[in-house]
Amino acid sequence: MAMTYEETLAKIHNFDKFGSRLGLERMKKLLELLGDPQKGMKVIHVAGTNGKGSTCRYLYCMLQQAGYKVGLYTSPYLERFTERIEFNGEEISHEDLAVCTEAVLAQVDAMLKMGLESPTEFEVVTAICFYYLSKKPVDYLVLEVGMGGSGDSTNVMEQVLASVITSISYDHMQVLGNSLEEIALNKAGIIKPGCPVISHVKDPGADVIRKVAEEKGCAYYDLRQEEVRDIKKGIGGYGFTVDFLGQPLEIQLSMLGMHQIENAKCALKVLEVLVENGQLTISREDIQKGILKAVQTGRFEILKREDPIVVIDGAHNDDGVRSLVAAVKDNLAGKKILMIVGILADKEVEAMLKQLLEIGADMAATEPDNPRKLSSAELAQVIRGLGVPCEDVGEFDTACDYALSRKDDYDVILFSGSLYLIGKIRERLTNGKGKEQKGLADL
Repeated sequence: MAMTYEETLAKIHNFDKFGSRLGLERMKKLLELLGDPQKGMKVIHVAGTNGKGSTCRYLYCMLQQAGYKVGLYTSPYLERFTERIEFNGEEISHEDLAVCTEAVLAQVDAMLKMGLESPTEFEVVTAICFYYLSKKPVDYLVLEVGMGGSGDSTNVMEQVLASVITSISYDHMQVLGNSLEEIALNKAGIIKPGCPVISHVKDPGADVIRKVAEEKGCAYYDLRQEEVRDIKKGIGGYGFTVDFLGQPLEIQLSMLGMHQIENAKCALKVLEVLVENGQLTISREDIQKGILKAVQTGRFEILKREDPIVVIDGAHNDDGVRSLVAAVKDNLAGKKILMIVGILADKEVEAMLKQLLEIGADMAATEPDNPRKLSSAELAQVIRGLGVPCEDVGEFDTACDYALSRKDDYDVILFSGSLYLIGKIRERLTNGKGKEQKGLADL
């Protein structure tokens, strides 16, 4: 009898006790025992501190619009575990997840009987993804790196059509290194010999990426040299014009923020390179329609457009916060804002808060649904220590209740911080839970 969805998730999450350990030996052995399901997949491999999820989503939507059958692997998820694995616009079903998990766990047991080290949770999930997609007619796999690059479990792929590095900034320093150069070198570990490299990395990491690309004989595309023009900003989406295969191409995005223009530019360059290399064909119309369809939940996502406007944004590191602040200034200038924020304790909390306070919002502190959380009481104390009044509103449910109670006092309610928080907030506001809990309809 197949496992239930809940039983499947419990077995997967049981591997969380092994923590996050980079390195490819466990992953390679597990895949070998599974019959190397990943072999033969045509991969677009995307790394970066920020922007990689949105860049993947743009690529996924444009390739689907062009008629290709496309797989997508991303992390983390916001509301449903099945968000992490998609094929042709559909998340993996509960039934398929159970079947694939059983197949992978059988080989994990074989590894343990050999006296080998257990794989981590992320390695198990990555193996489930590859096993699932190996049963599908996948033309391309858009593959997001989990952490870093060189030792990430996604870095076992051989048939990589393009290596993409969207950005480098400070995050996961305890694993990836304490300088931007060290972090860049780790992420450059995804670069394969002779594989084109598309980079939007700024100095000082850019020199590291370029050097690795040159050493491995790769064509190197530096997106800092690529200009966009005719930028149009609006609460309904952003637009711009870019040259694609030597001809101007007008692009309209559903996602907001200048950082989304940068992510879209990255995805467009990937497609341009693959077209030039004869590895795919795509019409200008399919590019325009596909990229407009792309929406990355939890990234400056507007859940409600008036009375009050409700925005959620998973700005969980320094660079992400910078993009959020810019997007707020562009789109919500002059409005009275209530910001409810929750952050993990292992982040650069004070540096992030100093940027967030530039928005000039009234502040309230909540906390993510994660053992690594900074408690709402501690976060409120840090904010007050920076000279700004702050309400401690407790965990996410009471934070939503607080927002509802203050809805008439503000033009905008903005939830920001950890994706572990944003996912719970989104689920509560869009679905509601139980008769007593109110959602967006009540805001």
